[in-house]
Amino acid sequence: MALKLFNTMGKKLEEFVPREEGFCGFYGCGPTVYNYAHIGNLRAYVFLDTLDRSLSFLGYKKKHVMNITDIGHLTGDADDGEDKMLKTAKERQQSVLDIANFYTEAFFKDIDRLNINRPDVVCKATDHVPEMIDLIKKIEENGHTYMAGGNLYYDVSTYPDYGKLANLNLDDLQAGAGKRKVVVVDQNKRNPQDFVLWFTKSKFEEQALVWDSPWGKGYPGWHIECSAMSMKYLGKHFDIHTGGIDHVPVHHTNEIAQSEGSFSDEDKKEGPWVRYWLHNAFLVIEGATKMSKSSGNFLTLQSLIDKGYDPLDYRYFLLGAHYRSPANFSWNSMDSAKNSRASLVKRAAKVVQAANGKAAQNLGKKASDYLEQFKAAIENDLGTPAALGLLQVSLKDAEIPPEENLALMQKMDSVLGLKLKESAELSLKTPSTVEISHEGDEEAAQIDALVAERTAAKKAKDFARADQIRDDLAAKGIVIVDTPNGAVWKRQ
Repeated sequence: MALKLFNTMGKKLEEFVPREEGFCGFYGCGPTVYNYAHIGNLRAYVFLDTLDRSLSFLGYKKKHVMNITDIGHLTGDADDGEDKMLKTAKERQQSVLDIANFYTEAFFKDIDRLNINRPDVVCKATDHVPEMIDLIKKIEENGHTYMAGGNLYYDVSTYPDYGKLANLNLDDLQAGAGKRKVVVVDQNKRNPQDFVLWFTKSKFEEQALVWDSPWGKGYPGWHIECSAMSMKYLGKHFDIHTGGIDHVPVHHTNEIAQSEGSFSDEDKKEGPWVRYWLHNAFLVIEGATKMSKSSGNFLTLQSLIDKGYDPLDYRYFLLGAHYRSPANFSWNSMDSAKNSRASLVKRAAKVVQAANGKAAQNLGKKASDYLEQFKAAIENDLGTPAALGLLQVSLKDAEIPPEENLALMQKMDSVLGLKLKESAELSLKTPSTVEISHEGDEEAAQIDALVAERTAAKKAKDFARADQIRDDLAAKGIVIVDTPNGAVWKRQ
């Protein structure tokens, strides 16, 4: 087989054929660092990590680039709403860069806890304003811009293919704007879909970060940063661009227009800016709505940790749904993921123990067959649910020698990223609560009883009581540690 990916451009499954044989350059939209990432945001980065790991597993060399938006980003993709960075800075009475640095560090802490590999290149928008200005100059030279009200706009009517990613028809959009109640907040726009490339007349007082430019002192529009930075590190043409499905109709549509709007005639002969567009679906709460900060459906990774879940429980939960399918989040689904991962770790521990921690250099036929099936699942548009199922079955297969099973597990986990060997080894070293005898130690017995009560409270979804027990014990210098074998406690 060959790797096949669902390309949003054309809405179909396509065989992946990179521009350069054996090498893949890809760009993933990174965070806007004005607040903590919520677990819905983090789904996109687990997906990106799965793509990254899958490419390596399948033998590709790759270059993975991700941006950090630390220049003000408006709450609406269409140049409307509040400046998120400026709003948070004012609320916290800190500088915009202080806010950006704080939440960038918080983002990467979450990334590390989810065992997500760092991209090969992480680029901050504030470090690449000269590249944005140079790109805007090329777009202007090609006749795609106009000045109005002090700002430089991209005129989408000059780009005939505008909307091709989202299958939008520009004439229909403009003709039907009134019927769909499209509100043009910016009266300087010639078309509702036009967007700002460079602001000199900010709608906000005392704009925090501004730069000199040919169009006046100001700052770049949001969309231009991804085009400028991806081109800097991957070239004018590259293989894959990823993001959430909410980026399709505006942000990614505008990225294509401005990027290809900067092309010379020779550039156009080389084909499109990006060949494959991959988008992950939303995380939804109890099947009701996507998770977002504005709607109040906002859970951080730390929120899950505080409820007693390991970050890898959440990763396991996400891998159980295909990236293009909505992932329905609930506490029951998290409990199921936690229990399933714990069972997986126990099976892995048996394999590690039987193999004395030594993996085979080569696989026999049975293990090789499992690996081929796993590879086929990944090549089928990154089919992690099927891949996860194969891992579970193979670990229970007694016909595979332990050393081979350990090697097979590690190969599969190189894609799934569940840290199975490490977790298995930890579980072998850490006894469960029930194995610890505190006979004759009244205080320890009381702590055992409280830990057991906390476990029962969590199962009953009484998180307030569970948290209270944890906090009461912490005040006495007792720390509870949740392990795959259950909760254990220790004195600080």
